[in-house]
Amino acid sequence: MPFQPPDPHPSGARPPDIPADQVPRHIALVMDGNGRWANARGLPRIEGHKRGEASLMDVARGCIEVGVRWLSAYAFSTENWKRSPDEVRFLMGFNRDVIRRRVDEMHAMGVRVRWAGRRPRLWRSVIRELEIAEEKTRHNDVLTLTMCVNYGGRAEIADAVKQIARLVAEGKMKPDKIDERVIARYLDEPDMPDVDLFVRSSGEQRTSNFLLWQSAYAEMVFLDTLFPDFDRRHIWEACEIYAGRNRRFGGAVDKTGSTGAASGNGAAVEDAALGSTGAQT
Repeated sequence: MPFQPPDPHPSGARPPDIPADQVPRHIALVMDGNGRWANARGLPRIEGHKRGEASLMDVARGCIEVGVRWLSAYAFSTENWKRSPDEVRFLMGFNRDVIRRRVDEMHAMGVRVRWAGRRPRLWRSVIRELEIAEEKTRHNDVLTLTMCVNYGGRAEIADAVKQIARLVAEGKMKPDKIDERVIARYLDEPDMPDVDLFVRSSGEQRTSNFLLWQSAYAEMVFLDTLFPDFDRRHIWEACEIYAGRNRRFGGAVDKTGSTGAASGNGAAVEDAALGSTGAQT
């Protein structure tokens, strides 16, 4: 069955013309600013979360249109349990209901829904809806949307290490055989590719414990827009910024044509390039 293309943006906006090899394969999205959006309008915080549902769906449509293959959304963190009981209850039910309401639409567009996060404390009804969505969409390959619910980057790594330690204790794995690839196999989603582009709305500039392992070499883009006002045009803006970055993954290339590397000018030119594109190590 052919997949249904996303509905166009109401403004008529079209995705930027970015060469396929410069489009990020995997975007990590921190959906921040829902509470501030609501408070600025004299509304309860939950109204900002409600508005964010449409924003996430439009971002998914925009990812499909520009050619992004993986989108991971920070829906509820392991730290969010510290919020008020009323807000936690709302977020649990809201995450469950969003999946239920939207799974058919996502399935029609070819979105594969996945879940990353811890089971303990998470409502059984939330887990059930996530598992239903995973099963229904498991053969889709247009976009993989990973809903990170009761998720924390440190918790994910700690859980992986516990599994590996258990295997070592049982004599099923040798400690000297443990490397980065082994650890990656025991993360929540072992087939998840590394994050290319890490996007956070609302102007805050931190990762907040999201996909720490996978984002080791991600390009960071922080946009000032609060998430309820966020849509596909913002994710396209982030993709354009990403396409203009110089990704070196720890390598460096001397700039030639000046006075030569022996005088140190090559390093100086390289430093200048770092300043213009964002520091990359």
